[in-house]
Amino acid sequence: MSPLERVSASSPRALRLMILKCRRCPRLVEFREGVRPRGPYALKRYWRRPVPGFGDIDGRLLILGLAPALHGGNRTGRVFTGDSSGRFLVKALFKAGFANQPFSESADDGLAYTDCYLTAVVKCVPPGDRPTGVEFSNCSGYLDEEIGLMRNLRSVLALGSLAFGAYVGHLRRAGASVRGVEFAHGKVFRISGKPTLYGCYHPSPRNTNTGKLTETMLVSVLENIRRDFEYETSI
Repeated sequence: MSPLERVSASSPRALRLMILKCRRCPRLVEFREGVRPRGPYALKRYWRRPVPGFGDIDGRLLILGLAPALHGGNRTGRVFTGDSSGRFLVKALFKAGFANQPFSESADDGLAYTDCYLTAVVKCVPPGDRPTGVEFSNCSGYLDEEIGLMRNLRSVLALGSLAFGAYVGHLRRAGASVRGVEFAHGKVFRISGKPTLYGCYHPSPRNTNTGKLTETMLVSVLENIRRDFEYETSI
């Protein structure tokens, strides 16, 4: 399929089914299906398919990551689940009141989000956590549809510069002016007619183990978003 082809879904369920059937990117299909279980996951059954978004599609907050983790979402079938990045993020979401529990280990662990929906820009795990430009483009229609289905969307939290850049690409496709919109942790962009955009370092071990991103920093960003929601409802 051409990377410029768009998708159209009438409901979250229809979009999920479209994503699950997707085989647009041969490199990603081969990689996701060929991964070998290792370590504590050696005897686990892996998902090995595209990973749709998860959460409250009627929520006001969209959290946008880059792609499923090799032994996280690609294993469990749920975004930010079963890996260190997911554990770090969900603990912060729980503290900020967006999640009902502080852990995310499996698709049947009872996790639920309130006023918040999580997804990845690229739905399949890429080698080296680096999708190609064509792979970004192939998945961009799914992202556009997810955002379109979020009728109450008010804020977008982009985790890392690549997810941030992909969302800026969505804004361009939607005809929005993005002059001066550049990634920085904690930066807030109020774009005319569009959701407020927040930048945040990705909760990868590379960032959390070095202290580049701490739990306090992430919770602070989430609490700022919640305060903005409260201000909106008070005026």
